[in-house]
This record gives sequence, structure tokens and C-alpha cells, in this order.
Amino acid sequence: MRSIAFAIAYWAITIVHVLAAAAAALAPGRGAVRRVSNRYARRMVWAMRVFAGIRLEVRGRERLPQGAFIIAAKHQSWGDGFCAYSQFEDLAFVTGNHLERFPLLKGVLAKLGAIVVDNCGGPEARRALAASAAEAHKEGRKILIYPEGHLAPVGQRYRYRTGVFHMARDFQMPVVPVATNLGLFWPQQKFEKRPGTAVLEFLEPIPAGLPRGEFMARLEEAVESRTAELVAEATGQPVTPSVLAIPEAEQAQAAAAEAKASA
Repeated sequence: MRSIAFAIAYWAITIVHVLAAAAAALAPGRGAVRRVSNRYARRMVWAMRVFAGIRLEVRGRERLPQGAFIIAAKHQSWGDGFCAYSQFEDLAFVTGNHLERFPLLKGVLAKLGAIVVDNCGGPEARRALAASAAEAHKEGRKILIYPEGHLAPVGQRYRYRTGVFHMARDFQMPVVPVATNLGLFWPQQKFEKRPGTAVLEFLEPIPAGLPRGEFMARLEEAVESRTAELVAEATGQPVTPSVLAIPEAEQAQAAAAEAKASA
């Protein structure tokens, strides 16, 4: 019953706010559409609590650095973005181009200054990421990215992509790792919701300037180990994350993109 109630609330809130954001996107500047988007994220966190029984506990805000920084978060749930976005007033976020297929969203994402990249990666995606991130950095905005590029089931992880390292290196921005256990209560994109207290935790920032291998190892260790601890805290059972392979279809598309770029 909770899942049905939340699904109704989810679509009602989404439709209202997408229409409002599309109208706000016609106004000059980014302020109007940003306010609608912030309200949308906070309404969704409210709906999670009221209809699905999922309460959000945020930890580690005192660790956040001053000024612009990159947020590199674990991605277990479709609700991750709402939870993270609701914590900031002006947040640029990296998203796959699949969202542009939804009616009205392409214009809204452009007006928001979202960093839209090809889901399959490759050189073109890296160039798009660099260009969009440069614009966000120039405006002094914080940037949210999910380094795995996929929704991973609880207890599993995908290989971390290096786009976050290149952004940190190019713009000399610290990176804040983020752990979560939201996937226990809202698994990936599943209909079923389970009541409980989900944790979103900001961890110690990683400074810019580290070699790529050291940076990626430090980021992955911080996110995955703390996420496993949060899952164990909620379930009472230890978790050792296993690595998932990137889907074969996506690997083929990424290889084709690489070959095209080098031709």
C-alpha cells in the first residue's frame, strides 16, 4: 500500500513540477527554473517520508568545504538525486542523455545548466563533460556526479569512471565522497518501497592534485567502505561489495565510439 501511495504522489509531484519548470525555463536567467527544481527535490524527499515511510538522515555536512567542490556519490536508487539535490541551493549535476528523451526535459536541463553526457562514455562524452563542467566551475557551482554511471544493487558496485578525476584535476576542485544506504529502502528503480531511515553521508574531502590511480582508489575505497558500513548498520549484517560488469551492449557502444574518435 505504501508503494502504491508513493507512486501516485511521485507522478503527481513530477508532472506538476515538470510543467512548472518548463514554464520557468522561458523566463530570463536560471533563477526561476532552479527554484522550481529545488522545490521538486524537497517535495520528493517529503513524499518519501510521508507516503513511503522513508526518512532521510543527512550526516557530515560539517565536512563540506567552502566554495565550489565536486560531490562524488554512491548510486543505489532513483531517489539518490532527489536526496542530494535537496541539500543545496544551486547544484550542477551530471546526468545521462536518457533524460532528454522525456517530454519537456531537454529544455529544462539546458536552462538548469545540467551536465548531460552520453551514457556510453567515450571521447565525445569526456569532451562534453569537460566543456559543461568548465561552465559550472566558472559560475562557482557545486557539481554532483555518480562515478559508477549506473544504479548498482545494494552490496554491489560498478567500475568507477575517471570523469570525476579529470574534473578535479582540470579545475583544482576538492571532491567530497558520499555514501548512502537508500537502496535498502528504494532499490534502484523498483516499484516496491520499504520504510526505514536512509542515510546520506558526506565524507572527508579528497584534495585536488593527486595522481589518477591514487585518487580513484581513495575515492572508491571511501565511498564503498562507508556505504557497506551504512548498509550493515541498517541491516545488522556485514556486506562485502562485489564488482558488476558493465552491460555488454554498452561496452560495444563505447568501443564503437572510441573507434570512431580515433578514425
